[in-house]
Amino acid sequence: MQRVVFPNKVLPYLLVAPQLVLTFVFFFWPASQAIYQSMMREDPFGLRSTFVGLKNFSALFADPNYLHSFQITIFFSIATAVLSMAVALFLATAAEKVVRSKNLYRTLLIWPYAVAPAIAGILWLFMFSPAMGTLAYLLRNAGFDWDPLLKGDQAMALVVFAASWKQISYNFLFFVAGLQAIPKSLLEAAAIDGARGVKRFWSITFPLLAPTTFFLLVVNTVYAFFDTFGIIHAVTGGGPAKSTETLVYKVYNDGFVNLNLGSSAAQSVILMVIVIALTAFQFRFVEKRVHYS
Repeated sequence: MQRVVFPNKVLPYLLVAPQLVLTFVFFFWPASQAIYQSMMREDPFGLRSTFVGLKNFSALFADPNYLHSFQITIFFSIATAVLSMAVALFLATAAEKVVRSKNLYRTLLIWPYAVAPAIAGILWLFMFSPAMGTLAYLLRNAGFDWDPLLKGDQAMALVVFAASWKQISYNFLFFVAGLQAIPKSLLEAAAIDGARGVKRFWSITFPLLAPTTFFLLVVNTVYAFFDTFGIIHAVTGGGPAKSTETLVYKVYNDGFVNLNLGSSAAQSVILMVIVIALTAFQFRFVEKRVHYS
């Protein structure tokens, strides 16, 4: 390995300085402020603060609404990650089999990722709105009692589909790149040995996609925890009856709507710790089962 020698000892620090400044300003400083505020109890107008230590945290874990948000978030994250990755993998393998206009199909499948989360939520809300939605009208004509504004399970299904649809394009892009990196000689050798169709996919293709799948698993987990706020806010607003109120949406409700700043800060700290711990767990244990070739 060739060692890089800089002519000036200060130059390496100048090169990494912009990234260090951005990391400090947009991560370490807000995180430190959240930790500080999580140990304080403030009035809604911010005129008086009282140090309460860990009482905000203990109150959260004694709150049934917060524990319910925990369960909602776990289900929502797993459902969104599994659905978006499964559909993206199916579309990527199907696009690889297209002979003509392959690049056109890939471009069309990537476009939805450019849609903002709030816009994606509004699109799905219009399609499945009980009052004006076209697909909701078809569901009712088919005898299905569809009303996500009143039924919590249907509201959860709607936000899962909307969040998954928003993320499919991102996953599709990486799965296509992973499929293109697989040596064609391996697939041809497997075909000669009699491995065809589904058997060849599960025995050859999917194991070689393990690094890509692992990376997307981490990214989709973080996406479901944080980046789905706009979708939930646009589609259900956490309702009905808090059936779609995830942890990140509860932070917004308690902090910006109910003005319980101490509890909201404590929730953001817990959410940050959960995501960091989950990511570390995936890299520590899940990566051992990933085979890089």
